[in-house]
Amino acid sequence: MSASPPELPIVVLDALMPSAQRLVLNRRGSMVWEVQSHRGHYAVKVGYPIEATADWPAQPWTALAPAREGAVLHRLGAVDFAYGEWEQGTWNFQPWREGPDLYQLWEPCRRPGSSIAPSTTVAASCVQALAELHAKGWVHGDVQPAHFIVGPEQTHLIDLALARGGDVPKGYDFPFRGCLVHYEAPEIARSVLSTGEAEPTEEADIYALGASLLISATGWRAMAYPDDAPRTVQREAVANGRRRPVKVRGELGELVDAMLSPAPEDRPTIYEVGKALN
Repeated sequence: MSASPPELPIVVLDALMPSAQRLVLNRRGSMVWEVQSHRGHYAVKVGYPIEATADWPAQPWTALAPAREGAVLHRLGAVDFAYGEWEQGTWNFQPWREGPDLYQLWEPCRRPGSSIAPSTTVAASCVQALAELHAKGWVHGDVQPAHFIVGPEQTHLIDLALARGGDVPKGYDFPFRGCLVHYEAPEIARSVLSTGEAEPTEEADIYALGASLLISATGWRAMAYPDDAPRTVQREAVANGRRRPVKVRGELGELVDAMLSPAPEDRPTIYEVGKALN
């Protein structure tokens, strides 16, 4: 007998009264819906704790992530959003961002034998989105291709649950324990391996942006490790700087290489990256 599909919490249904809803994602303690409502078009995020398995420890922080993101959006002066609690965790809703993500958009560049160079205009729009966050005194902490939504008018940087730069309610806060390892800077990986936690920085965001541009344009990760390696093994490869000799076609090549410099102080600033693309 199959399990019933997950449903939106009652409190969200009451707030939005959806005319249409579509479950977009349900994995690793997070559910995301696309919701149409009389109020507008929204992304609804619902968090719940991850139970321990033989391969993974329990992850209670995933239950808090939507409310933490909601608190960050509030600090950043966002409008048309809300967040709160439900029986298994927290939720938020925010405007739906229309468009492909960076990895989807650059798929033609990754096709075998392709001579298509990645668009510097698109890359510049991703830089601009991150620069706007940094200008407000915040770092993202979880920069990856899926978090750049390339819309018809601008590129949006989404998923701010791990962002740092101001106070959030203590009840919704949790330590930064790294991000998706493919985009994790070596200094972040070393800190997580040694202490279990790290401090996100602008320099680490720059590294993650470079890794995002690289994998979207070429299909290759910045660091070399087996696809099925445990996360600790992946992180050790990153911490030890096992860089692949991968090049990006076109004007982005040298810039991405500089963004992936092993030492944070050797990476260009977000302003320098933007200037190089304009």
